[in-house]
Order: sequence, then structure tokens, then C-alpha cells
Amino acid sequence: MKAIFKHELASYFSSVTAFVFGAFLLLFTGIYTMSICISSASASFEYVLYYVGFVFLIIVPILTMRVISEERKQKTDQLLYSLPLSMTQVVMGKYLALLVVFAVPMLIICLYPLVLSAFGSVYLPEAYGTILGFFLLGAALIAIGMFISSLTESQAVSAGLCFVVMLLNYFISSLASFVSSDAYASFVAFAILVLLLGLVVWLMTKNSFAAWVTIVVLEVALTVYYLLFQDSFAGLFAEVMEGMSLYERFYQFVYGVFDITAIVYFLTVIGVFLFLCVQSMEKRRWSE
Repeated sequence: MKAIFKHELASYFSSVTAFVFGAFLLLFTGIYTMSICISSASASFEYVLYYVGFVFLIIVPILTMRVISEERKQKTDQLLYSLPLSMTQVVMGKYLALLVVFAVPMLIICLYPLVLSAFGSVYLPEAYGTILGFFLLGAALIAIGMFISSLTESQAVSAGLCFVVMLLNYFISSLASFVSSDAYASFVAFAILVLLLGLVVWLMTKNSFAAWVTIVVLEVALTVYYLLFQDSFAGLFAEVMEGMSLYERFYQFVYGVFDITAIVYFLTVIGVFLFLCVQSMEKRRWSE
């Protein structure tokens, strides 16, 4: 794993990827710091990161699009499979390298509250709590992007899919609010999500039978639950979507709430998508 980590890290810093990523993140953080904290004479640094969160929609697809898809396209993934390493070690080595690339500009951002505190009263615990939440948000989105990269050989497709997923996550609470609070509307929305889950299963396994079994079992279970507890579906879809949104969890830190459940949720998302990434690579390893 250490060798994979060093190789990936060297490749990021020997190319423009790490520098573009860091520059883009620091650029927008600087712009919003000037706009919110300096021009408006506000000590609320946490709202800088609140507005900078949209940057992940662009920089995460750029950072993760080649991490595995390029290996598959160039067939260099065969070298990874021949190494005396498990796919878990390979994935973790790559992921930790991505985290270091992300952590470098974050360390610079950690200096912003200290600089601002020299010119005003900045509540440092809240500022650094928000920075922690921002880092965990980015770490979770990077894990999702890495999994998406493992599904295709095309960097463009990987970046496009990753952007769509990031965009949906960013606006998921707003989109969910357009769904009627009626119980039947929530049932239909959940039924559509089950179909999308079946599509994900097919993309990962290329097994139509497994995908259809997943869809049929979940749709039947959903229908039975709806018939038995119809009243509980009222407004349930919007509530569930808001609970699943990574950004909504991050906003709790912005509002001054050090939410332990949000930290657990971020770590769970990271673990789940790294696990799925490992399974995707294992499937390809044994299908070759």
C-alpha cells in the first residue's frame, strides 16, 4: 500500500493535477473570504466554506476521473492485479494519496481564521469545526468520485458521471422539496430510486439477473410497506433525501452545531464507497 501511495502522490505533484486542484480551491476560498469577511467586515469565516462548497462539483470530478479509469484504459491495471497486494490495499493507497492532495490546500485554509482573528473577533472553535466538516465533506465526495472512476475506462465519462452525482447531491434537498408531501408521491419517488439502484447493480456486476432480483425484491417490499403504513409516507421522501445529503450534514457545522452523527455519516459514506470500489476492481480482476 505504501508503494501505491507514493507512486500516486508523485504522479499528482509531478503533473498539474494537484496544483490546479489546490489553486482552484484556494482561489474561491480567497474570493469569498474577501467578499464575506473583509469587504463586509464579518467574522463568520464558516460562511465562506458554506459558499465555497459548490467548488467540489468541479474539482472532485477533475481530481478523481483518472485515478482508476485511466489505469483500465491503458491496461496498467493488470500490473496492479499482479502485485502481491489486495485490492483493498491498492484502493486505500490511491485514496490516501487523493486525501493528501486535498489536505495540502486545506492546511493553508486553516490559517485563514488565525489571520482574520488578528483584525477582529473570530470564534475559532466554530471556524475550525466548520473546516473539519468541510474536509470530511470533501473526503466523502472524493470516495464517491473514486468509485465512479472504477466503473468506466473513459475519463470523460467518469468526470461526467461524477459531476452529475455531485450536482444531484448539492441540490438534492431542494429537488426533494418539489416532490409533493402526499404519501403516494413519496411512494412513487422511492420506487424510482429502486430502479436507479437496480441500474447501479447492473453497472457494477453486468448481471441482468442480479439487477432485476434487486429491483423486484425492493419494489415488492416497498409496496407491502406502503400498503401497511401508508400514512407514514407523507413527506417521507423529502425527509430521507435531506438526511442523505452530504451537504445538509455539512451545513450543521456551518450553523455552529458540532454534529457527531454527521461525522459518523461522512465516515460511513467513505467506507461504503471505498468498499464498492474494491468490489468493482475485484470483479474486473477475476473477469480478466
